[in-house]
Amino acid sequence: MSRAGREPRERMVFSAAQLIRRDGVTATGLRDVVAHARAPRGSLQHYFPGGKRQLVDEAVDWAGRYASGRVGRFMAAMPQPTPSMLFAAMAAQWTDEFIAHGFGAGCPVAAAIVDCAQSAESTRAAAAAALAGWRRSVAGALTELGVPATKAGPLATVMVSALEGAILIARSEQDVAALQTVVEELGPLLDGHAG
Repeated sequence: MSRAGREPRERMVFSAAQLIRRDGVTATGLRDVVAHARAPRGSLQHYFPGGKRQLVDEAVDWAGRYASGRVGRFMAAMPQPTPSMLFAAMAAQWTDEFIAHGFGAGCPVAAAIVDCAQSAESTRAAAAAALAGWRRSVAGALTELGVPATKAGPLATVMVSALEGAILIARSEQDVAALQTVVEELGPLLDGHAG
């Protein structure tokens, strides 16, 4: 998730996502995004005529596409994937980040939802779409792993919900134990649905 080699517009969307995941929507200022992105000052109005709302919505959309894309990369990295291995990989990404960088930042989509009272309806819709896309990606992977299509969607919802909840608990407790617990407890359930 590096900003190197990206165009200014891409860097600003990426930077907004990184700042939102750390500070929330309300506390993420446009000047902070421009500085974090190392973008020209006037570029914000040029690329985002809709202002902060447009930038936040695009950052949430980026985060959803990133999470969805990670599912395919996790699957490709496993020689013989199982549903429990997929979920373990999803959780390990966060465990590794928290151990390496601390507990200061979480999921930008979750942060946008938490800040929804102060956000526009378009941000709520962007967050809903991001989570729906992520769940579809997980459900598709589960189907590839032999989970019946009628169960893949509900299990994807359980996986994403458990992961997001464990991320919040981990951040609040400053400990990765919740991530390890959901992997251990959900693993047998997930594998039990694979054909």
